[in-house]
Amino acid sequence: MPDWKRQGLITRRDFLKGAAAAAAAPMIVPSRIFGASAPSNTLAMGCIGTGRQGQGDMQELIYRGLEVGARVVAVCDVDSHRREDAQWLVDKLYSAELGKGRYKACEAYHDFRTLLHRKDIDGVLIVTPDHWHALHAVAAARSGKDIYLEKPLTYSITEGQKLVRAVRKNSRILQVGSQQRSSPYFLKACELVRNQRIGELRTIYVWLPEDQGAGDPQPMPVPKNLDYDFWMGPTSEAPFTEDRVHPQRDYTRPGWLQIERYCRGMITGWGSHMNDIAQWGNGADHSGPVEIKAEAQFPDRGLFDVHTTFRAEAVYKNGVRLIMETGSPAGVRFEGSKGWVFVQRGAIKASDENLLRQKTGDDEVKLYHSANHMKNFLECMRTRKEPAAPVEVGHRSNTVCVMTHIAMKLGRMLKWDPQKERFIGDDEANKWLDYPHREPWIL
Repeated sequence: MPDWKRQGLITRRDFLKGAAAAAAAPMIVPSRIFGASAPSNTLAMGCIGTGRQGQGDMQELIYRGLEVGARVVAVCDVDSHRREDAQWLVDKLYSAELGKGRYKACEAYHDFRTLLHRKDIDGVLIVTPDHWHALHAVAAARSGKDIYLEKPLTYSITEGQKLVRAVRKNSRILQVGSQQRSSPYFLKACELVRNQRIGELRTIYVWLPEDQGAGDPQPMPVPKNLDYDFWMGPTSEAPFTEDRVHPQRDYTRPGWLQIERYCRGMITGWGSHMNDIAQWGNGADHSGPVEIKAEAQFPDRGLFDVHTTFRAEAVYKNGVRLIMETGSPAGVRFEGSKGWVFVQRGAIKASDENLLRQKTGDDEVKLYHSANHMKNFLECMRTRKEPAAPVEVGHRSNTVCVMTHIAMKLGRMLKWDPQKERFIGDDEANKWLDYPHREPWIL
């Protein structure tokens, strides 16, 4: 056990307790599952980013991989503590079922480029801070890897466009971590709307959680286990403080989620989930609103500077209004000329409960069905078919969120061209489409 473990930062027992809670699957997997595919046909997977969300996603990848013949062979993180924890967990789970003599230990890397250089790795799971998403994913596509990328797809709209091109040019499979597309509740709601069971769609309401608390901006010594310069990557330099990056003693919520330099706040954090469903139900997967206005609060919260409460209203070409605001529970309500349906994680309601018992007819719109988001990704790696949340869909859903953030900052009505993906007659707004990088991180 490394010395830092004994010094009380985090024990293996504490880590397992937190990591197990993050994963929905059981810790023990029947040995017979490992025989589902021959070793020569096993997909080799790497994990880039092994923090709070990364640990949960990695476990999901392990469990679903046991079902379809995929195995985690490499992990990567710029924090050596988290990298060691991930490597240890992967080895422990596999060796418990296969036996040490049958399992080749997981490799751990500090630099994601070293992992991507491995020719034997088929795909990667990318769960890093938002300001890194495009860089990691574009590099992975160019390296010939398939990609499961946590949402939001990219920090900026321009980055999203570049990622779409990289994925298509290199014929890669990319699944965005918009797992609500693999939920029966959200599928049901969107099929009801698309088949006009609530009449003509008129208004979509999206409610998102509110960020709270304050961050301590007081500079601190950089921990020896963290390559802080590498963590900052494409952003401008800033003094280290724990609230800027992630907790050093546990896997609780990291502070970067509330700092605009790395993340735009709840509008992309949860908005990428709920606006994705709004787009799906409205049949706008490859389009978006044509105008938007927004207002938001940006109170003084020390280091934390993303929005708190907000309200935004957008309009699509078909006349459907999209109203986004802070509220609870987080969810999406579709209102039509004959009724409504509201959906959130784990629940669905409608103006007429009989709607929820109706089945979609053979001659009606049937949307993509996926029972498990990670498993769907792995299966698509084999079949080369499109996954439930492909790169263009993730880009368009994220565009709605980033547009909203830009409208929050500018405080005026913005006109948008979904085909050209630019604001109409507004040079100032168009300057917000890109995200400046510093050398050597150029897409």
